[in-house]
Amino acid sequence: MLQITPLHTRKDYEQLLFSILEPLAPFYTHGGLDIGDTGACYPRQTVTMEAFLRPLWGLVSFWVGGGSTPEMEEIYRHGFAAGTDSESPTYWGGFWNGDQRFVEMASIAYGLLFAPQKLWDPLTEKEKKNLVQWLSAINRYELPVCNWQFFRVLVNVALKKLGCSYDEERMQESLRMIDTFYLADGWYQDGDSGQRDYYGPFALHFYGLMYSVAMKKEDPKRCEIYRQRALEFARQFVFWFDEDGAALPYGRSLTYRFAQAAFFSACVLCGLEPFTLGQMKGIIGRHLRWWMQKPIFDRAGLLTIGYGYPNLNMAEKYNAPGSPYWALKTFALLALPADHPFWQAEEEPLPDLREQKLLSQAHMLIHCYPGHTTAFVPGVYGDNNLGHFHEKYGKFAYDTKFGFSVAKSQDNLTENAPDSMLAFVIHGQVYTRKHCIDSAVHENAVYSTWSPYPGIVVETEITPTKNGHLRRHMIGSTVDCTVYDCAFSVQTDVPGAKDGINEHSAFAMNDRSSCEITDAGRTGKPMVIGSDPNTNLLYPNAKIPAIVYQVKPGKQIIQTIVTAAWEEEDHEA
Repeated sequence: MLQITPLHTRKDYEQLLFSILEPLAPFYTHGGLDIGDTGACYPRQTVTMEAFLRPLWGLVSFWVGGGSTPEMEEIYRHGFAAGTDSESPTYWGGFWNGDQRFVEMASIAYGLLFAPQKLWDPLTEKEKKNLVQWLSAINRYELPVCNWQFFRVLVNVALKKLGCSYDEERMQESLRMIDTFYLADGWYQDGDSGQRDYYGPFALHFYGLMYSVAMKKEDPKRCEIYRQRALEFARQFVFWFDEDGAALPYGRSLTYRFAQAAFFSACVLCGLEPFTLGQMKGIIGRHLRWWMQKPIFDRAGLLTIGYGYPNLNMAEKYNAPGSPYWALKTFALLALPADHPFWQAEEEPLPDLREQKLLSQAHMLIHCYPGHTTAFVPGVYGDNNLGHFHEKYGKFAYDTKFGFSVAKSQDNLTENAPDSMLAFVIHGQVYTRKHCIDSAVHENAVYSTWSPYPGIVVETEITPTKNGHLRRHMIGSTVDCTVYDCAFSVQTDVPGAKDGINEHSAFAMNDRSSCEITDAGRTGKPMVIGSDPNTNLLYPNAKIPAIVYQVKPGKQIIQTIVTAAWEEEDHEA
């Protein structure tokens, strides 16, 4: 974790950015950055290229705002020259359909668009030609039907702005496709996956707002559409942040961590004020301070793969050592001029939010509790093999402070760690909700019909309450099985940690938090599950209160009450 200033002034934000960037210095190579040995679903050469390019999301913003880093500028000039020269031994290479290198072109495009004096002008004519040729490959290959389409857009806009050859037809094709991702109320889904998650704010909206700055003269109508969508989205997305600065751990790519607030930085940069500047400064500042107090850096000061701490168990197959540096998009606000009112504004609390909010386009019901925020979802998401998707989208509840767990196996409860799940144990294997058959989200409750196992159908109703939520499961089964209704995970390796059972309830607690689950129907037995280390995203060690039931063939109703509490914490430096 880093020791940081309160983040009031521009200098405070600059210092934080460079406290994250400076530990990278010893690991730069000629066109690469070698900061780890774990693998990803793309070649090693691409892994080091990704790590090399992602810091640009912070550096470019710093340069745009008037900053200067001669040594870093030289590193990237030489890196661009070597990486795009097909005769260089460190050529970045290319290409195939869906190549990860197309993702990393976006940071180059960001630099060429907004800081050409740092990354374009110093190149020789030959180096410029090589770079254009390398970037243009994105027009000759197919991209996934998702946020990747914006990478092609940004590359072509950058080439257009530099007066280079670009592909207008392919750019328009991608722009039309992006419009098909739009739903309503400011929400996008991430392409044909159906997922509604952080790729809306830190990808689709972020890139759309960058487009609106670069293309406001050439494409004013679309730019205004992107701006209006962002304004609508902000008024819903703000519910994903609690008063302490934490955001919902929900969905994939959580290793990007504080990229969760990048959307608000982009709004400030583009002159959008869905809330006051002080309120947005508060959202961004509290969020960064919350993250900087987590052990997300290794002993060398490098960002790690994981969420609340280093954790490969939760990673997707595309998470390489340099991947987490996408978080630097949140420093987009450093592109603001030194005299911008944002730098003089005082942080303000969150806007006055309703206690409960239906986000219908996100298939989500949000409840704001003192000190933490919970999202209740029915488990609606597309099929994907990227890693732990049913845990990242399919649990009953996701909470800013209690987090959620990802399974190590189906072999037993401790390795499965089924917090916020109804877990069926059949023939020694654990089965939970993966997909719903039918679902609905209303103002006061979330409904889903789902099947964990052939011959079993469950109808679940979740109703938020003042201190937690009520669960009602109607189980129709053709097999005998044992069922565990599991509450939130609670951290155990901190002061005051204890757990236990009462006649009809189980609990776990520590000096800061507590969770209890009560058997409302008086037909089960309370217990506490000691989940395996490194299963919960926020806490390496945690326990899960649960109620266990014996289910026989036929129909049975299970009803539980989950209560949770979190003591607020002051993260001001």
